[in-house]
Amino acid sequence: MAEVGFIGCGTIGGPMALRLLDMGHALRVFDIDQHALTAQRAAGAGIASSVADLARACETVLLSLPGPAQIEPLVLGDEGLLAQAGVLRTIVDLSTNDLALNRRLAERAAADGIAYLDAPVSGGKQAAREGRLAIMVGGERNAFETVRGLLECLAEHVFYRGPAGSGTLTKLINNQVFLCASILVQEGFVMGARAGMDPTDLLEVLKASSAAPFVARAPLTLSRRFDLGVFALDIAAKDVALALDSAGALGAAMPLTEAAHGIYQQALARGLGKEDFYATLKVLEDAADVTLPALRKPARPA
Repeated sequence: MAEVGFIGCGTIGGPMALRLLDMGHALRVFDIDQHALTAQRAAGAGIASSVADLARACETVLLSLPGPAQIEPLVLGDEGLLAQAGVLRTIVDLSTNDLALNRRLAERAAADGIAYLDAPVSGGKQAAREGRLAIMVGGERNAFETVRGLLECLAEHVFYRGPAGSGTLTKLINNQVFLCASILVQEGFVMGARAGMDPTDLLEVLKASSAAPFVARAPLTLSRRFDLGVFALDIAAKDVALALDSAGALGAAMPLTEAAHGIYQQALARGLGKEDFYATLKVLEDAADVTLPALRKPARPA
């Protein structure tokens, strides 16, 4: 079996790499943090000495990186994948990237006879470990078909979305919706707390009312557990910003997203970037001069 390259073994990338190893794929991994590769090494992965090592040895290289600032030099830099390509034929970017950069990378790669697929994932680290992610793919259809089996090892749902950038735009819309909706839900509960309402009692009413579909994540976002490692606030803020950048490029107005982004920026300014994304609750609480009590288990009816 041909060896597959994998770059970036962080919160989501690490479990994805382990999943591919569990599914029998030969894997060569690289991360600038060698400690991030401990589990993959123990599971039998080869360790690449550099990005160039992967570009020269692997026909397919998967990326799982924080964002555009890391992706662009890794692909286009003097020591990047395109400059050092040997047998490399397909780059699959599993990161959440910038729409315009995705399209530029695909164009540059195609000029070198290499396919570049934007294939961001959704679902979180546990879903990554269990192969239950959703993957949204943009790029050449033929290139997608050559790696479909690889992606199906990682995902319960694999969606081909169309030309370069289509996967990224789909992911940005997904994150824009759930990250900004989280703040809307928090605002409602903060207002209720300001009026003396108990959040657990309020949640029970909303779950039985027309707001029910929108409060499904309320137990998480109101849990006051900001250290679960679900999705870091600094990454969330980056994704909302990327959604706004893409909207600007496309000529679409997103005023509510802009307002939500302002709350994320305030949370970053307070040093909350490494807490989970719903630590935005602290910003809203401070503005209202109120603190929500932790949710309790609702009493069972007699």
